[in-house]
Amino acid sequence: MATSEVAVLAGGCFWGVQGVFQHVDGVSSAVSGYAGGEQKTAHYEMVGSGRTGHAEAVRIAFDPRKISYGRILQIYFSVAHDPTQLDRQGPDVGTQYRSAIFPANPDQASISKAYIAQLNQARIFNAAIVTKIEPDREFYAAEDYHQDFLTRHPGHPYIVYNDLPKIEDLKRLFPAAYRADPVLVAAAPSSN
Repeated sequence: MATSEVAVLAGGCFWGVQGVFQHVDGVSSAVSGYAGGEQKTAHYEMVGSGRTGHAEAVRIAFDPRKISYGRILQIYFSVAHDPTQLDRQGPDVGTQYRSAIFPANPDQASISKAYIAQLNQARIFNAAIVTKIEPDREFYAAEDYHQDFLTRHPGHPYIVYNDLPKIEDLKRLFPAAYRADPVLVAAAPSSN
């Protein structure tokens, strides 16, 4: 069995999504970046225009022997973002903040599609899930100043209001998956 798998997920501002998955046991890295567009436009100022095709996304490397892709999706849909908001999350509006899964392989695509169908059928949310599955898209790491933002700036008003509650939800809803010490990009060997 493989010891490492990768998931790329977009759910609004990448600071919070990265922060959540950095606290998940079995995750070996969570890197903020861009997916859905071209390499030449994978820069914060350009992506912010909403015209590059990119979404702010997070590349999550995890050990499938410790946490399944299905559990990653559970955390993504229930803690990391609101999958019913079209092209926005909270105060952030635009296609760059869309809810999207960038599957690494056909298995991830079919698991994601089935999971979304189950959630919609069970009417877990008060509205339909708008998460798109976007295969065959490259991921590009964001600028260094975006990495580990939640950990480095816990008092930043955006983090306090929008993202620290997600960490509390992770602790409460997934206590067995919660890790107190986040796995940080700054502490990992570079792998861009």
